[in-house]
Amino acid sequence: MTDTIRDYLPWLLSGITIWMTLLAGNLHKSAWLVGLANQALWLIWIITTSTWGLVPLNAVLWIVYARNHIKWRDERQEEPKRPGPVR
Repeated sequence: MTDTIRDYLPWLLSGITIWMTLLAGNLHKSAWLVGLANQALWLIWIITTSTWGLVPLNAVLWIVYARNHIKWRDERQEEPKRPGPVR
């Protein structure tokens, strides 16, 4: 199982990171939640491979992605409602 995680999880991590970056560029509300889920997978890979030098980056990205999600959520709640089309 360890070999499978070590060898194949980086492919999934790469794909999710690309997807999350595209979502963020499109201002999609779920972008940072996808990033948080991806950080959980990164942490699994870090622990499995004993790549301890990536722990600080992982920890900081958890904080940044959570902050961004909260900030975007709060900004969306503050946006005034635009009227629909006149009929």
